[in-house]
Amino acid sequence: MTQNAPFAALDLSEGGLAGPFRHPVNVSREAVGSIHDDDTAQKLGFRGGTVAGNIHMEQFPPLFAARFGQAWTSPGGLSLYFLQPTTDGEPVQACLGPVMDDGAGHRRAEAWMQTPQGDKVCAGEAWSGGDLADTPLRRRLSEMRPGGELRILGASKVGDAVTQVPARIDKATALVRVHGVTEPLDGYLTPDTSGRLMAAPAVVIDALRAVETPLFKSEGDFVGMFGAIELQHLTGPVHLDCDYLAEGEILALGESPKTEIAWFESRLRATSGGPVIARLLMMTRLLKDSSPLWA
Repeated sequence: MTQNAPFAALDLSEGGLAGPFRHPVNVSREAVGSIHDDDTAQKLGFRGGTVAGNIHMEQFPPLFAARFGQAWTSPGGLSLYFLQPTTDGEPVQACLGPVMDDGAGHRRAEAWMQTPQGDKVCAGEAWSGGDLADTPLRRRLSEMRPGGELRILGASKVGDAVTQVPARIDKATALVRVHGVTEPLDGYLTPDTSGRLMAAPAVVIDALRAVETPLFKSEGDFVGMFGAIELQHLTGPVHLDCDYLAEGEILALGESPKTEIAWFESRLRATSGGPVIARLLMMTRLLKDSSPLWA
């Protein structure tokens, strides 16, 4: 586990709640040629290799429990749009606003992460309760202008879908990563009543991302980075050493002056079928300057 002091929630003005400042590690810094590699990131105009957005999401589970009074793996979710990257070890603080009841069975709170200077790293919403369709990222997706010139993703199409994609999280692999989790929970290392270990947020997201390779048809080398992540738990936690099946589809494709943009959704089920256990909505940015197709 990390050597952080134990989690303690802090009161903010106007009813907000915050976790302590933590120093997330860029766990992918050895991935040469990625946005997490210092040399690659600096060539693309960043200060250094970036901490992945799913790593930032690992600061929210104990804050979620403190705000809503229930485990982060209970029905509910976290929806975040990333505003600026951070580099290895830079201090950041997870925050949740006051809880509002939406009258439809959900308790909702503004969510954000900030630097010591008050700059927002990401912003969105957290909620407890069942399936929620009206999330900040769903609204942003509905407002996206489709189309534009796509070169890296020119062969991909909105509506492309995959099913029955194996998605297993091996304990041996996950436990190497869990010792670096910014906000560790007992359930990551202590079996629950079923005798299994709970997967940390970034690991759950990795399982849901199993659809990416078969789903997207891309051309040439490029560097991508997370632009937005929404993770919902619908019917319980995701466990290690369990076989799951993922399904997903491309929801939108577009571009900005500097990036190609891809939105997709994926869902995780037991291999025996049954209800969706967890769902991911993700937006990825493919950096044009990293691709020879945009030279």
